[in-house]
Amino acid sequence: MNPVAQQRLFDPTVAFDHPATPVLLGVIAAALAIPPVVLFLAGRLGLMPADRRRDVWRRYLPWLVIAPAAGAPVLLGAFWTVLAVAALGSFCFREYARATGLFREKLVTYLTLLAMALVYLAALDNWLQLFHALFPLGIAGIVALSILQDRPKGYIQRAALAVFAFALFGSCLGHLAHLANDTHYRPLLLLVLLTVAVNDVAAFIAGRLFGRRKLCPNTSPNKTVAGAVGAAAVTALVMWAAGRWVFTGTPLDHTGRLIAFGVLVSVAGQFGDLVLSSIKRDLGLKDLDVLIPGHGGLLDRFDSLLLVAPVAFHFVNYFVGVGVGQPVCVFTGAR
Repeated sequence: MNPVAQQRLFDPTVAFDHPATPVLLGVIAAALAIPPVVLFLAGRLGLMPADRRRDVWRRYLPWLVIAPAAGAPVLLGAFWTVLAVAALGSFCFREYARATGLFREKLVTYLTLLAMALVYLAALDNWLQLFHALFPLGIAGIVALSILQDRPKGYIQRAALAVFAFALFGSCLGHLAHLANDTHYRPLLLLVLLTVAVNDVAAFIAGRLFGRRKLCPNTSPNKTVAGAVGAAAVTALVMWAAGRWVFTGTPLDHTGRLIAFGVLVSVAGQFGDLVLSSIKRDLGLKDLDVLIPGHGGLLDRFDSLLLVAPVAFHFVNYFVGVGVGQPVCVFTGAR
């Protein structure tokens, strides 16, 4: 294996070579440290009822596990990063398949998982052409091979559910894995994860403080126009402040582009959340799972990333390029 690729994939000793990495980790650590202090002061000063504090604590405590679990693979190496994203995609698909009943269709389920696995293997191999080709090829394989069941009744529903799942958990989320092929993927991924988390929190706070007009009341009753606008403004500001560290000396070290990037991440993240809300409303469910107290399942927590991942990948790839100078087809040697 090429030494450059081996270092990116497996060497954690270079995790802090980019100066933005420790800065972003420090910001994330500070963000995790602030809520307990605020809750303590709110309790002592009587600014928040006890039941509201308990609810916030219930939502906050899982982040003490989620944040390290998301950050550790990024620091360990690109191999573990791709593996973690692939595992996330698989668990999200599991929750989706159980909720929609797709899991009962064994052949279609296995075909979807196979197509998803090929996407993540292409990302691990840094084979961009195959990665992009697998979206139409994966769909073609699912809709064609599922015919072998010879059950025309219900074919459209089975195939549509599977293709929709592959698009979200394979192709879209797979772009997050493919970002790990960049030379400076660690600060880049940490930036994406940070801004997505900030976007969710800002939408919640802005909606509670200023929300009047509902955004999509039948889809997500708690989302407001003020929350969406506030989230976009805060996310753009954070992207501008943190992105200057990550993209120093590149075409993205530009105020207008970073603000546009932040707005796009915010909009994509909120639409990702609305997509899952639409699925749950259609199925009559509140959450897809109960794995994470106060959050639901993994898909309930990471739904924003489904649409943010391709937006972030293509935005960065357009202005800077993803994986420029890195060896391609590092395992297969196909090119």
